[in-house]
Amino acid sequence: MVTSQRLYSDLPIPPGEYLEEVLHDLGMTKDELARRMNRPAPKLSAIFKGEKAITPDTALQLEKVVGVPAHIWTGLESDYRLSLARRQQGEEEQRLKAEASLVTRFRYAELAKLKVVEKRTRPVDKVLELQKFFGVTSLETIPSLKRYQVAFRRSKTAKGMKAPESVAAWLRIGEKAALDRRCGPFDKNRLKASLVTIRSMTLKAPEEFQDELHETLAGAGVALVLCPHLPGTGINGATFWMGPDKAVVMMTLRYNWADVFWFSLFHELGHILLHGLHTVILEAAEEDPTLKKQEAEADRFAAATLFPSKDYREFLSAKRFYGEDIERFAEKIGIAPGIVVGRLQHEGHIRNDWHNGLRIRFEWKA
Repeated sequence: MVTSQRLYSDLPIPPGEYLEEVLHDLGMTKDELARRMNRPAPKLSAIFKGEKAITPDTALQLEKVVGVPAHIWTGLESDYRLSLARRQQGEEEQRLKAEASLVTRFRYAELAKLKVVEKRTRPVDKVLELQKFFGVTSLETIPSLKRYQVAFRRSKTAKGMKAPESVAAWLRIGEKAALDRRCGPFDKNRLKASLVTIRSMTLKAPEEFQDELHETLAGAGVALVLCPHLPGTGINGATFWMGPDKAVVMMTLRYNWADVFWFSLFHELGHILLHGLHTVILEAAEEDPTLKKQEAEADRFAAATLFPSKDYREFLSAKRFYGEDIERFAEKIGIAPGIVVGRLQHEGHIRNDWHNGLRIRFEWKA
C-alpha cells in the first residue's frame, strides 16, 4: 500500500502506529519486517512504541520493504516529535502557572531591582527567572535544599522572620556572589591574626577600608558579601561555607550605623572561628538552646575583640560617660568613638539618644 497523504494530529501519535497499519494491510508480521530489514526485532520494537526516532536511513529501508516513500516516514516522525514538544511545552506552561503564586514570596520584585534576575512581565516568565536564579527546576524543591532548610526551619521561631522564602532568596544572592569571589584557602590562624588589622579599619571611612577589608578576609579564605536586606527576613547577617576552603560572611546593610556594622561583622567572624561547623548560621533570635548559646558566644567574641576586657571594666567603673570621656577612651583602645557609644547604649549605660553625634552613618555599594 502506497500513500502520499500527510497525517496531522494534535495528539502525539508515533509513526510506529501507522507502520503497524501498513504491516496489517500487507499481511506482514513485525518479526518478518525485522528480518526483511536485517535489523534486531527489539530495536524495531522501540520504533513501534515511539521510543526511538525513524532516521532517514530507517525511512529509506522502510520505503524499500513496505513501499511507503521515505519522505512520508520522516514527515510523520517530524510531526510526532513536534507534537510531543507542543504537549511538553503545554505541560511545562501549566507547571509554571502553578508556581506563579510563589513569585511574590520569593521576592521577585526586589531581586529584579537588585538586577540579580531579569525583569519580566508575564508571571510564568518570572517563575522561570526565579528557577534559573536558584538553579532548580521547580521552586517547590527549594525547602528541601540543605542550605535553605535553615530558613524554613527558623521561620517558625525567629522573631521578625516572616518569610522563609525571603531568607532563601537572600542567602542565594550571597551564594552566587561568593562563587565569583577569589579567596585563598581558609586559614583559621591567618583569620585570627587579621583581626587586629580589621579592628583598626573602624577608624576609617568605607571608601578607605572597603577594598582592604575584602582583600584581608579573602586572604584568610573568607568571602565578604554585602547585600541589602530583603523584606520579611529580620536578619542582620549570616555565615555559611562554600566547600571546606571558603567561608562566607554575608551582611544585610540593614542598619547604616557604623558601630552596628562592625559589631555584626566581628559577631559573624566569631561564628566562623568558634563554630566552624560548615553549616548556615543566621544572625536572628532563635529558641533552640544550642543556637542561642552560639549567638551568645559570638556576641562575647565581638565585644572582647572590640573592647579589651580590663580597659572596658575600668571605663565602666568610672561611670563618666560624657562625650570627651568616650572619645578619650576610644582613642586609648584604638577604635572609633561611635562604637563605644553604641555599646554603652546597647548595654543600657546611657540613653539611646545620647551622644549620637559621635556615631557615624555610612553607606556603600555591595
